[in-house]
Amino acid sequence: MDTVWSRPPKAPRQSLTLDKIVAEAVALLDEEGVGRLTMRRLAERLDTGSTTLYWHVTTKDDVLDLALDAVFHEVRLPGREAGWRAAARELMSGWRGALLRHPWSATILDRPLMGPNALERTEFLYETLAEAGFPAPKIAAYSLANYVMGSVIMQATWQERDEGGTGAFLKERADLYPSLAEHGLDFAGGPASDPSAEWDTTFAEGLGYLLDGMEQAEETRRGGTG
Repeated sequence: MDTVWSRPPKAPRQSLTLDKIVAEAVALLDEEGVGRLTMRRLAERLDTGSTTLYWHVTTKDDVLDLALDAVFHEVRLPGREAGWRAAARELMSGWRGALLRHPWSATILDRPLMGPNALERTEFLYETLAEAGFPAPKIAAYSLANYVMGSVIMQATWQERDEGGTGAFLKERADLYPSLAEHGLDFAGGPASDPSAEWDTTFAEGLGYLLDGMEQAEETRRGGTG
């Protein structure tokens, strides 16, 4: 497999380094999104020629892989002193925070996460779950990762497109959808004065449910095999 991760890094050329390319790519993506990223635009922002840029990265896919891994670098690795639950909660919360700071990153999570920063954090999660006694840490890790990705994609999509419209729509049809009208499908347009805080609370409570379920399932397994 030929990817940016399988090729040896090249020496700087005309003062342009891979770190500079990645930093500028992240800035461009933050400002304009994935659809506006082209090799030509990136070269212009770096004030260099395309030939120099192609010395370091072969394709736009290389740039996206590098930029996505840079987002993972923002996720702090927690300690394990407080137990596996606290470590998993902190890691997942940190990952969510990094993705939300760079909403474009949530749209390309279908790419292979083979960069050193993503692998280091995935290794930490697998190791933490294995040490906690989970016989299939892969399944537990997938459950946590999918929850984070789903939460981020929903929040980014609703905040960009909905702006409270769904909540008003449901309130007008409370006779048809009483539970949705009462409890809310529109997270960003709810009663909280700070929509971001409401999203944070919803994520934290949902993560707690998931961790509770994982813990209870493992206790049941141990009880049945003890």
